[in-house]
Amino acid sequence: MDIQGVVAEGFEPVRDAFVRNFEVLGDRGAAVAVYRDGRKVVDLWGGTKDADGGEPWTEDTAQVVRSATKGVAAAVPLLLHQRGLLDLAAPVGSYWPEFTTGGKDEVLVRDLLAHRAGVPALDRGLTAAEAADGVSGARAVAAQRPFWEPGREHGYHAQTYSWLLSELVLRATGRTLGSVLAEEIAEPLGLDLWIGLPQDQAHRVGRVAPVDPPASAGLLKTRPRRNVSEAYADPHSLTRRAFAAIDPMPDENAPAYRAAELPASAGIGTARALARFYGATIGVVEDGARIFTPETTALAGRELSAGPDRVLVVNTRFGPGYMLHGPASPLLSPASFGHPGRGGSLAFADPEAGIGFGYVTNALAKSVTADPRAQALVRALRSALG
Repeated sequence: MDIQGVVAEGFEPVRDAFVRNFEVLGDRGAAVAVYRDGRKVVDLWGGTKDADGGEPWTEDTAQVVRSATKGVAAAVPLLLHQRGLLDLAAPVGSYWPEFTTGGKDEVLVRDLLAHRAGVPALDRGLTAAEAADGVSGARAVAAQRPFWEPGREHGYHAQTYSWLLSELVLRATGRTLGSVLAEEIAEPLGLDLWIGLPQDQAHRVGRVAPVDPPASAGLLKTRPRRNVSEAYADPHSLTRRAFAAIDPMPDENAPAYRAAELPASAGIGTARALARFYGATIGVVEDGARIFTPETTALAGRELSAGPDRVLVVNTRFGPGYMLHGPASPLLSPASFGHPGRGGSLAFADPEAGIGFGYVTNALAKSVTADPRAQALVRALRSALG
């Protein structure tokens, strides 16, 4: 495997793990990047741009990152909060009155960000066109009766998070979340990171495809716990319904899907941009840019939800928009905050270690929160840090 890029002295274990991901764990095209204390120390890429093609992955190749989008999107409401434009302790209805129907009048903004709003699924799934039109999703979640008493429990809002977050930002600012991300974060920091892909960048994005790890991977054939496997198998379970809030599953390679502003699932970027983004959430990166104040950084990693997840049927931990380190989603350390993407991608920050990390892949595995390739890279990074 011809791996391109650079690795600073001491971070060679990350390169070794990245190579092994191709040779043993079935990666087809991928990239990994790490910032430490604001300086880029890992920037690697290899394989093919398309999971099902032969064109090489280049320095500027970008990919759909699925739910790793949520961590990027969460920076927008936190930035608004930092500027005094959004109160996390206020009812969502104070910004979005229509949302209060069906027993949701006491949902707070922080509940919405921490998957406590109680509306992870819809009584009727939206078509891909409805999901992307900027209107139907918000109307559907506003009209939806909650599946539990909001604020009392949590459950992963796999798809509905798109419309909850988008509409909240729109009502608070009059601007779309994707435009705020572009104008206030991505462009000032020079990030190849989009929620709503511009047409003039479409040529850079590779095709994703599902893959199974090769038999040579030697992964343990462990069975998921019975309650987890049953939840994913039962079409009537809240788990299945949450992931089917867009029905049928959209084509992630379709231009219309990539152009849509879906902050739960359709973000597109490079590993380098994700690592730099997270580096800028915890401090100053190379040219003096940063996103959060120290107070907002502390808020990003603050636990708001923990314990049994009504949707993922395992114990999860969430801060305001970020998944936190735990057995369901191991990050670098208990101080880390970020988000995995179903199928492989992972990005996070670790303020104690000064780390911003990004990994993207076009080979979508069956993993939800703890992909073996991403975890191999995290372990290698941990060993490099000593």
